[in-house]
Formats: sequence, C-alpha cells, structure tokens
Amino acid sequence: SRWPLRGLLRIRSITIFATDPSPFLNRPESARQTAMAPRFVDVLVPVALDQTYSYRVPAGLELAPGDLVSVPLGARGATMGVVWAENPAPNPRLHNRLKDVADKLDVPPLKPELRKFVDWVADYTLAPRGMVLRMALRMGEHLGPARERVGVRLAGPRPARMTPARARVLSVFTDGMTRAKGDAAREAGVSTGVIDGLIDEGTLETVVLPPERVTRPPDPDFRKPEFSLGQLAAADALRTVVDQGGYIVTLLDGVTGSGKTEVYFEAVAENIRKKRQTLILMPEIALTTQSLDRFTARFGTRPAEWHSQVSPRLRARTWAAIANNEVSVVVGARSALFLPYADLGLIVVDEEHDPAYKQEDGAHYHARDMAVVRGNVAKIPVVLASATPSVESEVNARRGRYKRIHLPERFGGAHLPSIEAIDMRREGPPRGRFIAPRLAEAVKNALESKEQALLFLNRRGFAPLTLCRACGFRLQCPNCDAWLVDHRFKRRLVCHHCGFAMPPPAECPQCHATESFAPIGPGVERLEQEAAELFPGARILVLSSDLVESMERLRQELDDVAEGRFDVVIGTQLVAKGHHFPKLNLVGIVDADLGLGNGDPRAAERTFQLLHQVVGRAGREEGRGVGFLQTHQPEHPVMKALILGDREAFYSSEIALREKTAYPPFGRLAGLVVTANDRHGAEAYARTLVSTSPISDHVRILGPAEAPIAVVRGRHRFRLLVKAPRAFDLSAYLRQWLADAPKPRGNVRLEVDVDPQSFF
Repeated sequence: SRWPLRGLLRIRSITIFATDPSPFLNRPESARQTAMAPRFVDVLVPVALDQTYSYRVPAGLELAPGDLVSVPLGARGATMGVVWAENPAPNPRLHNRLKDVADKLDVPPLKPELRKFVDWVADYTLAPRGMVLRMALRMGEHLGPARERVGVRLAGPRPARMTPARARVLSVFTDGMTRAKGDAAREAGVSTGVIDGLIDEGTLETVVLPPERVTRPPDPDFRKPEFSLGQLAAADALRTVVDQGGYIVTLLDGVTGSGKTEVYFEAVAENIRKKRQTLILMPEIALTTQSLDRFTARFGTRPAEWHSQVSPRLRARTWAAIANNEVSVVVGARSALFLPYADLGLIVVDEEHDPAYKQEDGAHYHARDMAVVRGNVAKIPVVLASATPSVESEVNARRGRYKRIHLPERFGGAHLPSIEAIDMRREGPPRGRFIAPRLAEAVKNALESKEQALLFLNRRGFAPLTLCRACGFRLQCPNCDAWLVDHRFKRRLVCHHCGFAMPPPAECPQCHATESFAPIGPGVERLEQEAAELFPGARILVLSSDLVESMERLRQELDDVAEGRFDVVIGTQLVAKGHHFPKLNLVGIVDADLGLGNGDPRAAERTFQLLHQVVGRAGREEGRGVGFLQTHQPEHPVMKALILGDREAFYSSEIALREKTAYPPFGRLAGLVVTANDRHGAEAYARTLVSTSPISDHVRILGPAEAPIAVVRGRHRFRLLVKAPRAFDLSAYLRQWLADAPKPRGNVRLEVDVDPQSFF
C-alpha cells in the first residue's frame, strides 16, 4: 500500500511473487543476507598516501586480498591498486557514495608475505604505504599481453626474379629454421624490404613465434667449480643452510679475492635444486658485468636483471615472469627487494657494507636491513657477503645473532697486498703536484714490469674549487651552498648537488680580471694530466661516473682494463665495486684522508672499507700486490689498521667507540630535514617541531642546526637529529610526534630518515 506524504510517495510494503519461491525460502538466513548484502574491500593504491580506500565489489566479481584491480581515484581516473583487506562493515551512510571496483587485472595476486613486508617497511620508515607499494608495482603500468612476435620461414618455390640479395636470404633459410624478420635480414646482410618481397611472392611465409623468455632456467650442475679446502667448507656450510631452510642470517666474511661469489653461488645452486627463487642484491648492478659473466659461466645462462638500465618493456616482462614463477634467479639493485616473488627461497646481499644500498629519496630504507626483514617475514635464509662488513653486521656476528662463515685466504694461494704509508708531511710531492715521488717511482717500476697501476682519488672532475687569483672570488653554485667543480674534459663548471652547469667565465664576476682563475686541489682529471707528464707513453684511462657515456661503454672499458689494454687506471670509487683486474699489482691512494674530516659518525668505518676494498684490487692473480696510502695522519686508527693489516683491531676500537657514545648499532638515530625557500621559514618550522616533541627520558633531540650543506637547489635546510636507545620504538615515537605537530605549510617541507646514513 502507499499514500501521499508532503507531495511524495512513500513505499510501506512490497509483495514479491515468484513462480517458485522455495529455492530462496529454503536457503539459510545467513546465506540469504550474504546474497543480498553488497561486498566492500579496502584497496591500497601506489601513490603517496598512507590509507586504503573502500570500494564496492560489483556482483559476479570474485576478489580476495592481494588481487590487483583497477579502481577509479579522483581526477586520476582508472588507477591500479591492490585489494588489501575485506571491509565487512563500512559506514552505512557511505554505501551509496562508494565507487565500484572497475576491473580485476589478470596477473598473479600479491602474496601475504609481500603485503606484510610492505606494511612493515612503511611502519618502520614512516613512508606512506602507497609509496612503498609503488616499488612493488613499479612496472605495473606496462603489464599486459606480450607483443606478438612474428617469424619467417621457407614455404614456397623460388621467386621468379632472383637477385644476389634474395639468393643470400634463401641460403640462410636452407637449414629449415624459423627466424625473426630482423634476424634473417642481418644474417643475410640485406634490408628487411628484401624479406618482405619474398613474403609477397610466397617464397617465405610468416608464423607467430612463442613469447620470448626473460631468461633460460639456470643449470645448478652446469660447471662445478674447483674449490680450495676453505672454500669447500664454506660452500658446504651454505648448502646446509639452504637445505635446512627457515630464517637465518649468515655473514660470509672473506678477504678480497677469496672467492666469495663462487662460494655463495653454491647456495644459489642448492636453492635452484629445491626449485625455489633466489634474489641476489648488488649495490650497483649496472657496474657488475664481471659477476654476471661469472654467473653465466657457473650456471650456463644469465640471470634475470632488475635495475634502472633495463628497458620498460623488459622490466614489465621480468616482473610478470617473477610473479608467475618463470624466473629462478634475479640479480638486481635495491628495488628488486620489492618484486612479487612467487616462491622466494634465498636472499644474497653482495657487498653488504656498500652505502649505495641506502635509498635517499622517496621511501628512505636500507636494502641490506630490509633484506633481513623480508627474510624474516618469508622465513628464508639471508646471506650477507663482504670483505669489510658493516659495523652493524660485525656486531651481530660477534654476538651470535648472525652465523659467520670466514674465508681468511685468497683463492689460488695469492697473497694479500702489503700496504705502506707515505707521510705527506715529510715526503709529499712538489708544489703544484699531487703524486708523491715514492708513489711515482713505484708506478714507473710497475710499468717497466709490464704490470698495471691504479691511482685512486674519490673526487670527480679536474678541481673541486676555482678561485680568482686577483681578488679571491670563488665560483659558487647559484642554487646551492657549494663550490662549482671544474670539469676540464667537458669544459664546464658543475654543481654536484643540483646539476647546475656553466662554461668557465672569461673574466672574474667580481673584479673583472681576465685569465685570473686558478684550480685549487686535484680531481681525477687533473691527476690524469699529471700522470701523462710523469709516465709518458703509458696508456691511461680515467674511470669516473661523470665520464660514463653509457653503461655499455663503461663495461667495455672495464673489460679492457681486465685484458691489460691500459697501463694506468685513474678512478673514483667506481673502481672499488668488486672488479677483478688480473694484471693490477699496484694501487696508490692519492688522498687517503679525504673521507675522515666531514663530521660523519660513520666516517672512519666508511674510509676503512673504501680504502681496504680499493687496495684489495691489487695482486689478485699475478705477482704480489702493494698499496700506498698518501696521508697527512699515518697515526690515525684507520691508517694504522690498514698498514698493519689488522682488521680486527679496527673493528674492536670502532665498536667500543660506538658503544660508548650509544651510536648505531648500540643506539637508534633518525634525521629530520626541514627545507624551505627562505632560511627563516625553514628555521622557524624546525624550532616549532622541537617545541612540540613528546617528552621522553629516552629520547634526545639535537638541533635544529643548519645542515652542513645549507642550501640545495635554492632551498634552505635545517637538520634535527633524534637519538634513542636501541630497544626504544623510535618509529612509534616519531609517528606520535608528527601527528601532533603542526603540519608544514606553504613551501616548507619535512623529510624523515630513520637510520640515516648521510648527515649532510
């Protein structure tokens, strides 16, 4: 029945007639309610937001947590997201305002292990969950059916008109094989137009080729290596770890040249036999061509690669192959940690001490630490490999939290290089020179013996500072609180913080003097100029990231060094990335003190690791290696430990100092960096933050203070450092603090870095 009410019709009751109501009436009450009630799910989208959004599930669409879906999101339109959870009871008043899930994507769902890992990383680093999820779905927008591959093969009679080009094509196809059109044209030395002409005449026909695999399955028994007794014991221990399974962290601690890569390959081989996936993390995958070649030699095929140099289409295919369990081994940079592995069984972190594992923008995380977390979440083994472990890993190994496997000797009986100090206070170079006479003499002797020499200086360009001799004016970046670096090879003055570049000015902007600018200090380009004068006739190569035209060119240059096509290599930290140069027996560190005077709590550790790794390039195969340290402070604990070869003494003193000062790993740190277009705005908000910090007896807040580099890209920077005990939940404290503090307004920005590695 119905009746009017204020001009409207209100329905009081409806009688529904059905020809056969029994199927409905006989169903249990709960089932009838389920059939009638709409379903809702919470979806996490890969944008800089921390919360999920609720959507209605259309009738007939089956969804479960982990499914990838397309959902409408504001002005963005259709957006990829992941069903994060069922939402059994959203606010009833919002039911009609909720939008429907647009579609379910035909890709494997994200496993609970990966979703839990995303939540953990976001909670720990204070990064929005959507930003962390974005790393797991980084190539999602390129997913979809692979482009159809078309091949050609011999099918019909010879063409009526025969030409030399056509004859070459037909000779290629006499083996009866099917080839891609481009491949056939290259083999025959003709254009693709010749192939098309033969297709039109019916001599060749096109066929659809199966999708190309990302990589072939590796063979764990392709080539068994020959191990020393020490390596064999280490390999057996790692195989046992993988065979037993479960979460355990193993520190593979071996001197440079001890064969750590071949040893952990045995753990990879065991994991392949168990038909599980392996992730090998490397700090800079594009520079590790030798490791990839070693993998190919051991397993008969290259692994899948994941890094910034891989093309978008190949990255999408790799992403899908990993999710579908079609890839056994992935070698990748830090972002590979967030890939959707179907059955991950082992994680290896090579050169675990390397600072490149720290992500410094977006979600601030350390890939080594997060690899340990992912291993814990997935209950799988994690192997950390290094010749100079981080202090954190060393402490964990000493206290039994990590298992240590030690390789104290080089493979094949090679000796560790001896190290000598050159005291620059007493035997430094002449004025205007940077290579001390004793080091220059050693390089000449090496060249006479047909050996290679490496001169290491961790400073790019020609000179770090250019000033006017007439008035003292220093050329500075207009956007940053930094000097412009002279790059003579490119004839540019460059800021290494924002990328600003300009040609060298013809006159001083301040006093207008001409030809008055002088370079101050050395860079690798200036060192190359000096080496060319000291060692005439020597084949010299400069290896520096700013001179890399392409990764292919860099890999070729590294191969050329390994083959002995250069006599003197001058390089930055690029040369310390695990490269193997058989003919290199002499290493000279031109400025060993460079990393010690910057106020970084990890300065001593990083200097020791870098110099140890660089000197470790020497004497790996032929002859006995030697390293020279040009230093103004040979009595420094870092220099003494390197010269005496007493690694344990360095770690013991550094660990004792860290424990005394409650710095990591014996305490927790977080960095808060406030930036703004003006200095007052940045400082004012930084002081407001301090004034609103929760009171705690466990937390000490240092600052605000101007950052060591006070201006970057035109933005003024103030830093706060938060210090807490190791067991304190620093992430929760920061979350409460920032929730209660006033939000930054206008052009003010706040960046939070839990466990900072950089203090600039």
